[in-house]
Amino acid sequence: MLGKSKKRKPSKIDSLIGHQSRVVGDIRFGGGLHVDGQIKGNVSADGDDRATLTVSDRGAIEGEVRVPYIILNGAVLGDVYASEHIELASSARVEGDVYYALIEMAMGAEVNGKLVRIAESQRAPLALDHDGRVTQVEYE
Repeated sequence: MLGKSKKRKPSKIDSLIGHQSRVVGDIRFGGGLHVDGQIKGNVSADGDDRATLTVSDRGAIEGEVRVPYIILNGAVLGDVYASEHIELASSARVEGDVYYALIEMAMGAEVNGKLVRIAESQRAPLALDHDGRVTQVEYE
């Protein structure tokens, strides 16, 4: 198992926030979301364990991010939770803590907060409760 690189194909983009767009409010999505613009609100995957968020070098998010797969080349002001994989490209900037299962970080990427690895046993699937808040599903 060690030494094997599981390269995941990037998912298709289902939603796009263009570089001249600004969204105020929380976003829940499935599939792929690409952000070139600005989001002021929380971003979370809507029960999709293969959901992918891509933030370009022009994109920015001010709020909490909870997505299984994240490719970040822009800025996030808030905590980031990547239950599967996060890639911090050279222009990435995070002002908050980063919780990850697997991380790739390029030279030049900046994290002003803690890097916290999520153990396999702690990676319960995320779900939305009746109020639209993200919660962890407990299995017995």
